[in-house]
Amino acid sequence: MSTSLNGKANYRLRLFDGLESQHEIEINRFVGHKVCLKFENEINCVVTGKKIPKTFGEGMSFSAFMKSPSAVESIIRPELSRIHEGIALRDFDWENEHHNTPHYVYLSRTSGVKVGVTREINVPFRWIDQGAIQAILLAETPYRQLAGQIEVSLKEHLSDKTNWRDMLTNKVNLEPDLLTVKEEVLELLDEGFYEFISEDDDITTIEYPVLSYPEKVKSLKLDTTPIIEGVLQGIKGQYLIFDGGRVINIRSHAGYKVSFETDLQED
Repeated sequence: MSTSLNGKANYRLRLFDGLESQHEIEINRFVGHKVCLKFENEINCVVTGKKIPKTFGEGMSFSAFMKSPSAVESIIRPELSRIHEGIALRDFDWENEHHNTPHYVYLSRTSGVKVGVTREINVPFRWIDQGAIQAILLAETPYRQLAGQIEVSLKEHLSDKTNWRDMLTNKVNLEPDLLTVKEEVLELLDEGFYEFISEDDDITTIEYPVLSYPEKVKSLKLDTTPIIEGVLQGIKGQYLIFDGGRVINIRSHAGYKVSFETDLQED
C-alpha cells in the first residue's frame, strides 16, 4: 500500500496485472464497510513477473531475492553499504541512486520508542508503514552507511524493531516525550557523529483510519485462509484490521493475485 499524510494517514492499494501497474484504490473509505479478499491461487514474482509457488522477501522468487538490488543486505543492515566508496554489494547504479543519497536517522513511537534509518525522500511514508504515531529526526547524513553506523551505536539503548502486536492493539507508552528521548540519546553518541545531529526538533504526529482497536490480534495469511471477509475496522502500518481481531499484512502478500469486493455503494 502506498501512503500520504494529511494529519491522518491516507492509504492507496496499488493494483498490478503482472508487472504492469493498473491503478490505485483509495481504501480509507472502506473502513466501516464489509470487505472480501479472495486469493486466486496465483503468485507472480514482483521482479520478473513469472509464476512462483511462494515468495521470498516481499513478493520475489528465490532467484530474484538472491540477485535483485532491491533485496541487497544493506537494506536491512544499512551499515553494510559501501557505495559511497564506489563499492557495490550487488548493483552499482541502483545502490548509487538509493543509498548514496541523504538519509535520516529517526526516533519513532510505535508501541515503545525505536530508532530507524530511511532515505530522506521516504519521510513520512516510512513512519506510516511501521504504524508510528509520532516521529522525530535525530540525524541527517549524506549516505546510507553513516546513518546505519549511528543506528548501530544506539541499538543497545533503543530497539530497532516494532512490536507489531502492540502496535495493532494500540498499546502505546507515551512517556517520555520524543524530544526528551532525543536529548537523552544525543548524549550517548560518539563525538564523531555530532556534526550530523539534526536541529529539527519538530515531532510529526500521525493518526490512522481505525474505528476500534482489537484487544488481541490474529494474523492471517492468504495461503492458509484464501478468503478473508468481514467489516474493515481500520488500517495501520501495512495491516488491514478486520472485525474479530483478524489482521492481514498487505505488504507480505505482494505478488498474490487477489480479488477485492466491498459493500460500499459508489455515488
